[in-house]
Amino acid sequence: MSAKRLLRFATRLDELARLSAAIEELGEAEDWPLDLVFQINLVLEELVVNIVNHGHGGDPNHEIEIAFTSEADALTIELIDDGRAFNPLDDAPTPDLDSEIEDRPIGGLGVHLVRTVIDAMIYKRENDKNHLTMIKRRDG
Repeated sequence: MSAKRLLRFATRLDELARLSAAIEELGEAEDWPLDLVFQINLVLEELVVNIVNHGHGGDPNHEIEIAFTSEADALTIELIDDGRAFNPLDDAPTPDLDSEIEDRPIGGLGVHLVRTVIDAMIYKRENDKNHLTMIKRRDG
């Protein structure tokens, strides 16, 4: 079993419903466990919201490209956008996980969540675009 799918979305938050539906459709076609579908939806929603809100300053006239490669043992996702350079592996602040919840700043946990769920991440900036490749094992 191996499937590839390429999706393109405008940098608008109302595209999240279409993204979620596409992930669910691909998950069903590829027989992903429901928890994998949930995790991928959660990760991509977090990353896309960050791209829309921070990568383009709210400008909806850009595009996000997401390529999925689903194989028997793993799912590979490449997220490409032309927003400002942002390497989530190096540029995201370390979240405060020790303070009381009411003492923590709002935000900052999204990339931490992504790193917790995804098994491997590779970032590169190429041709003025961010390329984030993520690998999620189907058994993990």
